[in-house]
Amino acid sequence: MTRTLITNDDGIDAPGLHALAQAARTAGLDVTVAAPMRQSSGTSASIVAAEEDGRIAIEQRRLPGLDGVPAFAVRGGPGLVALIAAHGAFGDPAELVLSGVNHGANVGRAILHSGTVGAALTGGLNGAWGVAISLDVGMNPTEFHWDAAAAAALDILPFVLERPRGTVVNLNAPNAPTNRGIVEASLAPFGIVQTTLTERDAGHIRLAVEDLPNTPEPGSDAAYLAEGWVTLTGLDPVSHVPLGFARVEASARPSR
Repeated sequence: MTRTLITNDDGIDAPGLHALAQAARTAGLDVTVAAPMRQSSGTSASIVAAEEDGRIAIEQRRLPGLDGVPAFAVRGGPGLVALIAAHGAFGDPAELVLSGVNHGANVGRAILHSGTVGAALTGGLNGAWGVAISLDVGMNPTEFHWDAAAAAALDILPFVLERPRGTVVNLNAPNAPTNRGIVEASLAPFGIVQTTLTERDAGHIRLAVEDLPNTPEPGSDAAYLAEGWVTLTGLDPVSHVPLGFARVEASARPSR
């Protein structure tokens, strides 16, 4: 069985986390759950933690419907959880990191800020397959189809596990019991919401999140998701971009 870490950025008590863990266990994966003690959205791949004397607090938990599944609450974000898991904090390092199911879509280049995606990327950097899973609940949801998103993630696993270790993908599912299927998509230039500054004075500021007014770029993850597709996007955890800079020896630099 594939050793699998289930984590998220919504916290250890989030229903999306529980649905994903249950689906993974039913699929025959060797599941361990480790997630932040509290809501950690927007933490990206941060490894900042609440420490006391250099130690990170970890509590073992029993999760509803997951009897026999090791579960841990960590006083830190999902990137940290994935990192310490890779170093054996919860037993043998995971071969697969499943992060989600997130409360809200993670599409476009704004995924840079997502803790859900950050955990999957951290898993990939440490030699695991990484899958970030999110549910497009919108701004005012009245129901949540966590199981449909979890099922879509399990559907693409055979494809992901055929690829090299370190492969990371981002999956988004519509908030519906059914969908049009799964399609590979590029990242939209932005996300599907925007952050605005609503209040500012000398001592504080206030931010708000609202829907973007523009139509998503055709062929992007945001566009396909709006059309009822589950979107799948491959991510490169860390890469460099050649700049074409010619080496300059220290002796050749002009003095100031």
